[in-house]
Amino acid sequence: MSEAPKPFSVMGLPVHLLDDYTNWLRSRLQKQKGTHVVTLNAEMVMQAKHDKALGEAIQQAELVVPDGSGVIFYLRLRNQQQQRCTGIGLAASLLETAGQLEASSPVCFYGGAPGMAKAAAKVWRQRVPGIAITTEHGYLSPKAEQEFRQTLAEQQPQLILVSLGVPRQELWIRENRWLCPQAIWMGVGGSFDIWAGVKPRAPLWLQKNHLEWLYRLYQEPWRWRRMLVLPQFALRALLQR
Repeated sequence: MSEAPKPFSVMGLPVHLLDDYTNWLRSRLQKQKGTHVVTLNAEMVMQAKHDKALGEAIQQAELVVPDGSGVIFYLRLRNQQQQRCTGIGLAASLLETAGQLEASSPVCFYGGAPGMAKAAAKVWRQRVPGIAITTEHGYLSPKAEQEFRQTLAEQQPQLILVSLGVPRQELWIRENRWLCPQAIWMGVGGSFDIWAGVKPRAPLWLQKNHLEWLYRLYQEPWRWRRMLVLPQFALRALLQR
């Protein structure tokens, strides 16, 4: 299970179709096969049309999973009965796996507001006894960021979760993954906030009905302009069919 399947195109961007993303990545983690994981949603697809660097980062990732409901809608219009794979759920599974491996190879949480990665790591240390997690917030000075890169190179964490938002987290991973070539690198958006208990995740019935984006808009109403791309994506999905 080392090679990803042939990707399916979603408006020119790859999505890898697997029955079990967790097991595929667990195998990569155990075998120390470097992997950049992108959790694709409709907003990212539309953003990549105007951001060449983001599009290239997605194209070059070893694994692109269908996170957003819009991507699932696109796939099902084309007779691909793929299940949604949430980034936060996939990251959680990888953390549980990492806790069973050698503690000498730590996990790294990078990003979020000062204190957020530390709070999220505290929760995971309680959930997975013995897991080693190093943290750093996402508001570093250029000098501090350079020192953080050096720390990554020295520690060689096996799993690096980056919470810098799109597209910054994907671009940062693309630029720096050479520092830890055997690691799993994954952008996790606002997962640290949720794990730290600062923001609740959408109720389960909203998740199951593909309405998590609506709850996110309720939490962060300032996102309404960015979410205008969602009907644009849906229209393109229908027209391209």
